[in-house]
Amino acid sequence: MSKNKSSRLIIIIECIECRNNFTQRSKGVSRYNTKKNRKNTSDRLELNKYCKYCNKHTKHKEIK
Repeated sequence: MSKNKSSRLIIIIECIECRNNFTQRSKGVSRYNTKKNRKNTSDRLELNKYCKYCNKHTKHKEIK
């Protein structure tokens, strides 16, 4: 049995506005699971995704 040594990693991205805003409509932080290529994208990933707690598209940043 061989191990799969892929350059793809499973990462979690989290809403920046929910993380910093404590006076929001409902408590919670929007999180998504996605994959990134370690060789092409060595720095932290940042994407625009829909946040159900903010009710709009916001920046989501990679967390560890």
